[in-house]
Amino acid sequence: MKPLIKKLVEAYGPSGHEGQVRELVREEIDSLADKVTVDALGNLIATYKAKDKNAKRVMLSAHMDEIGVIVSHIDERGFARLLNIGGVSPLTCVGGRVRFANGAVGVIGIDARREDMNRQPVLADLFIDFGVTSKAECPVSVGAAGGFSRPMEELSEHRITAKSLDDRIGVAILIEVMRRLKKPAHEVAFVFSVQEEVGLRGAATAAFGVEADFGIAVDVTRTGDTPNGPKMAVSLGGGAAIKVRDGGMLADPRIKDLLVQRAKAAKIPYQLEILEGGTTDAAAMQISRGGMPAGCVSIPTRHLHTPSEMVDLRDVEACVRLLVETLSKPIEI
Repeated sequence: MKPLIKKLVEAYGPSGHEGQVRELVREEIDSLADKVTVDALGNLIATYKAKDKNAKRVMLSAHMDEIGVIVSHIDERGFARLLNIGGVSPLTCVGGRVRFANGAVGVIGIDARREDMNRQPVLADLFIDFGVTSKAECPVSVGAAGGFSRPMEELSEHRITAKSLDDRIGVAILIEVMRRLKKPAHEVAFVFSVQEEVGLRGAATAAFGVEADFGIAVDVTRTGDTPNGPKMAVSLGGGAAIKVRDGGMLADPRIKDLLVQRAKAAKIPYQLEILEGGTTDAAAMQISRGGMPAGCVSIPTRHLHTPSEMVDLRDVEACVRLLVETLSKPIEI
């Protein structure tokens, strides 16, 4: 899966600008699904039809978008001020590079003379340096959206680091599940959603249109295995993380229990996830149209919402296996 993951994570795709990622995904899945469509908001939806007309419909969702920045002002020397797209921390920005849709690359700098150099920086302290000397030379305009620019690196046999593993790793998992899923027991809608980082917007519209009987999001989660990290029972290399709750939802206990049962039966390594903040597409599934029972399979990830997120490929494989196992057999909840 490494070549696929590398292609996905290095693509440009901040929220609202997922077109490049969508085309990459479509190239991979067009021959796998019975039907592939793009809805009005830009969600890519691939459907596997069931032979049984009375079969239940399952929605799986992973989001294509990544956090980023948007140009809010350009001064006479060509330096651009920025605002965030999604959960961007100024602490992880300084010295980083951002790439724009037209290929322009800039370096994020910080005001040299802040009023209080001891306080943590805020976005208003930051600017983008394009290496130009005038406003006329600036290669982007106000409103241009940028994504962080950094290549994927293999740190060890099993661990990789890259920008936008949130949630391109989930996208890669769904593609791999589609490759391996031979005879789904249900009609399955694989949703590659947009604008998750700015409010689960794509998942809300997709869930309304798909109108599934139950849903599973595939997204990243934090870990509790770093120095002075959050106290949570999730670690890199510990297996697929089955969500119990997060900052925006309580996973339906029936979905959570089903995933645990399937993991145990197939001897797939798993861990239970309780996340204090943040949420996933599953929260939108629960309340869209008439609602649906929904849960989440999470990929343990270090350094979330930075340009150097980290995952363990053994966890990725566990997530793929768990989803294939779950979809290959009848689901009764």
